[in-house]
Amino acid sequence: MKIDIITLFPNMFNGFLSESIIKRAIDDNKITINIHNLRDYSTDKHKKVDDYPFGGGHGMILMCQPVFDAVEALKTSNSKVIMMTPSGKVFDQQLALNLSKEKHLIIICGHYEGFDERIRTIVDMEISIGDYILTGGELPSMVITDAIVRLIDGVINQESLATESFNDNLLDYPNYTQPRDFKGLTVPHVLLSGNHQKIEEWRQNERIKRTKEKRPDLLEK
Repeated sequence: MKIDIITLFPNMFNGFLSESIIKRAIDDNKITINIHNLRDYSTDKHKKVDDYPFGGGHGMILMCQPVFDAVEALKTSNSKVIMMTPSGKVFDQQLALNLSKEKHLIIICGHYEGFDERIRTIVDMEISIGDYILTGGELPSMVITDAIVRLIDGVINQESLATESFNDNLLDYPNYTQPRDFKGLTVPHVLLSGNHQKIEEWRQNERIKRTKEKRPDLLEK
């Protein structure tokens, strides 16, 4: 898979691309991630990419020209163009799974007061990571990239993914490690029993119990 991210602040991605699972996936050639500075596509001599909105109002709006040209330069027949915006479809695990099967994603990070409305005509999907406002689309683009990359074959052991939170609309089960007793807080006896059938039954019951307690809305799905 290839992911191209268009942003006004490319340096924000330095740590994201050079640490942990993302770095390993890049090094193992499981994923190619390119960061593109939107200003590089501006035809303005001052590399201007925004302007005041027609009709008045606060803030600046990203202009059509640099965004259109950036997408046109990067797009292929296999591309899906994504706009990060608060008005988009709320991102979830199923959407992450669907996007992990794509060959090429182009992610446009917004900033300032938003996009010229005409930019939506070149976008295949609008995504939000939640009902709140951030200063730009850079952090949301990292969130969805991280969620997508870890689902690509070979990036993470498939057994580790099987019982993660939100699979089957259930949260993950509780996990414990050494020591067996920490300040009177003990590991459930079933996990020490060696009976794998009982352990799996306990874990499934705990997934249901935890979901009822913390996210009953998931059970409605």
